[in-house]
Parts: sequence; structure tokens; C-alpha cells
Amino acid sequence: MVFVRKVRTASGATAVQIAERQGGRDKVLEHLGSAHTEAELAALLEAARARIYPGQGELDLSAGSVPAGWSVIRSKSSELLWQVLSSAYAQLGFDVLGDEAFKQLVLARLVEPTSKADSIRVLEELGVPHASLRTMFRSLARCQERGYRDQVAAACFAHAAAHGDLSLVLYDVTTLYFEADDEDELRKVGYSKERRVDPQVVVGLLVDRNGFPLEVGCFEGNKAEASTILPIVNAFAQRHSLADMVIVADAGMLSAGNLRELDEANLRFIVGSRVTKAPNDLASHFRWHGEAFTDGQVIDTITPRVATDRARGSNDVKKRAEPVWDPATHQRSWRAVWAYSAKRAARDNKTLTLQENKAKAVVAGEKAARTPRFVKHTNGAKALDEAALARSRRLAGLKGYVTNLPATLMPAAEVISSYHSLWQVEVSFRMTKSDLRARPVFHHQREAIEAHLTVVMTALAIARSLQEATGLSIKKIVQALRPIQQITVNIAGHEHTATDPLTDTARDILTATGTDWLTH
Repeated sequence: MVFVRKVRTASGATAVQIAERQGGRDKVLEHLGSAHTEAELAALLEAARARIYPGQGELDLSAGSVPAGWSVIRSKSSELLWQVLSSAYAQLGFDVLGDEAFKQLVLARLVEPTSKADSIRVLEELGVPHASLRTMFRSLARCQERGYRDQVAAACFAHAAAHGDLSLVLYDVTTLYFEADDEDELRKVGYSKERRVDPQVVVGLLVDRNGFPLEVGCFEGNKAEASTILPIVNAFAQRHSLADMVIVADAGMLSAGNLRELDEANLRFIVGSRVTKAPNDLASHFRWHGEAFTDGQVIDTITPRVATDRARGSNDVKKRAEPVWDPATHQRSWRAVWAYSAKRAARDNKTLTLQENKAKAVVAGEKAARTPRFVKHTNGAKALDEAALARSRRLAGLKGYVTNLPATLMPAAEVISSYHSLWQVEVSFRMTKSDLRARPVFHHQREAIEAHLTVVMTALAIARSLQEATGLSIKKIVQALRPIQQITVNIAGHEHTATDPLTDTARDILTATGTDWLTH
């Protein structure tokens, strides 16, 4: 059965399509266009009906069918939006790829992230002359064959070096899942931050302190987070011949092997420490000062490089003063910085109370669940692990950081503030997952998935660059500029061009990006 289908797009327009019900699914036979007004929707619906029922009241849009005194709209385009995005693409140096189809895929994703096939619709709605779908898929193949990601990464590095500070870079990972039943050599079931059990890939992202992307990598879905950081960082450092760079990462990257290899490569690091290390690292403090901490208190000490080497890698509890880490003196230790926050302590204690109540409910048989934290089994009976709960409350409010930067190069307060720049990576990941919809839903082969991530990385770089210039997210920029259209109108046999007036927001965007719209 063939019917007319209306679909709401991400831009708020209504797409009109001719579809057919096949095997319980709607197969789109033809996309007629997208309407932004009731009048446009009515015209498209009438055109669709005329396609399905030819000869029964056909819609004639030819110039001769228009009543006298009326004019005909020949074309519409969001040229202003396209110019702003194209300028950002060129300013970042991505034109070096020399691939117009790849550029169109990237910019279409910024406007409305959708499938590669549906990108054609987005480009048509923007009024942009575009490559064929086959050419776009060939572009994805060229992306892998010609090493587009390396060229994009080089352009990103050049931009960051010219406009930012590369003395400190941030690293984190995320997972992208697939709604598939079977695993393959790349898509595997593994630890998911979204608590899913679908096959997935692990994506590592390296950014500068402002969240601008520098390097991206794709790994098997069951690969441990800690084993992803070295390939990404080493590739970045070797590609640009860097040394004495500071890498910031969370506690998931804290493995003895990782830290040793980073140090041997003359790279500096700041990583989060696990609170379970606090009793050993702060043994001297607990002996001389008890369990009392003041809000904002910072303790600069040392921590063993290997957990089993506490005897030679820890500080001397007989000494009241904390040791000052020196790489020559403390060859079995790293520098550890611990900070106490009353606000964090209140939050930690609230969480611990919730966990305690849940544990008590399970012990009392009031709640059937997997064994939660603070429940121990003794002779087959469940009991509250009061000792573990007391240890956790003792450490509430503490946060630790491990680094190979001596205090003479970076004071403790700067170590802490540098680590907390990691929120920029989290923002970039949120942008890729929400604004750019990075999940490669329609890709199954490794080459296609890698090419997709290159498109997403390129789009992320443009989004971050425009956000830095305008103070607006890419979503708000698109919402502000897409409705400003340029229209070609036929009046009495002559074509005229008209444009929507600029809004104040649009003027601000043009000023911030240096776009000279009056010359076009």
C-alpha cells in the first residue's frame, strides 16, 4: 500500500514523503521536500497526492498556472548558515582534503545529524547543490584510503597551537553501542558507562584545555579504558614531536604500567587517584593529626608507584612533615596531592547513608537484590559490614591526584585545577553524542565506523571553534541562522533575489565569526 507520510525533522520542519508498507516497515519511495509553513505543507501534500493518483486534480506549479499579479518562488536557500559553516571549515584548514562531498557530510551533520543517506534531504532543504549519495559513500571510502583523519588531526593541532595552549591536554573515553545481536572483531560487549549489554566500541578523545579535539581513536568494545590512553597519546606526541606535555586523565587510566610508560616517554601526567589509596598515602597525617580535616585543606605527599611496594614507596609515618616528592630521591613513588572539601564530605556521607540503609534492608530480608555495598557474608548469613562503612566515612570528602610533576614546576593548587579541566572533555563527548549524534547506527564494518568517527571529529572541531568565537552552541547557531533564507522570485518573467532580515543574534554571530555578509 502506497501512502503519504509526514515526518517531523530535527529542525522543526515537516518532511513529506511517499512511502509503501513492506514487511511491517515503511519504505520511503520518494522524498518530496520539507515544509516550514502551513501553506508549504499543503502544497507538498497536494503534490504527493497527485503523484499517487495521477490525473486526479494534478498540482500545476508552472509559471503559467499562477494567477495574474502573483509571483513564483524559484528557489530558497539558507545561504547565510552555509557560509558561516563553510568559512569555519576553511579557517580550520580542512579544505586541504579537497573533497567537497566529505565537507557536505560534515556540515550537514552540524545542521541536522542524521544518516548519510538522509543528509541529501538536509542539503536540499538548505538549498545547497550537493554530490550524489553514491559520491558521498565513495567519500567515506576515500576518508580511510587517503588518511583524512591524520590530515584533520594535523589541522586541529595547527589551530590549537595558534589559538590556545598545548602544554596541557585532556583525555577520556566513552562507549558507543550498536543495536546488534552478534559481536565481531571490533563491536564487542564490554563495560558500558550506559549500563548496556549491546556490542559497542570504545572511543578515546584527546582535547586541549578548552575542549578542542586533537586526536580520536576507536577500540574494541571490550578493551579496558586504561589500555587506550597510550596509543592515543603516543600517536599525538610522535605526530607533532612533542615533549614535556602534561596529560590529564581520570582514575580509570591509573595503572602502574601506564604511568611508567608516560614517564619514560618524558611526558607529564596528572591522573585521579582512588580514595582507597588515601589510608596509606595519608598514614602520617592520620597518626599526627587524627581524622580531622579543614575545608580546603591540601596535603602534598607521595604514593607508591606499585601498590605492593608500600614499604619502600610510602612516606615515613614516624616523621610529622610530609615528604616533598623528588624524582631522583623517590624513585619508587609518585607525587600525590590530596584535598579535603566539606561540601564533598556532605555529599559522600549522604551517599554512604543511602548505601547503608540499602544494606540494612537486604540484611533484614526486606529487600531482595544483588548484594550491595557494605553487606558481608559470615557462615552463610548476611550482616552489615560496619568496619568497611566506618573506613569509608573516615575518608569522606577526600579527593586525590597523582602526578610526576614536582612542586617546583606545578604547585598543588594548580595540579588540582588542571585536573578539574576534565569537564571540557565531558562537554565535548556530550556534544558528539547529542548535538552530533556520534553513535554509528548505520555502520557495521570497521572502515565505515572509523570514517564516521572522522566525520564526527571534524564536525566537533567546527562546533567547538564556533562556540569559542560566538559563545553559542552549534544548535543555537543553526536555530538562529537556518530560518534566514535567500529566495529567488520570478516576477513578470524576471528573476529577483530577496532575503529575510537579519536578527540581532544573527548579526552578533556574523560579527563574532568575521563573516562579511554584505558582500554576498
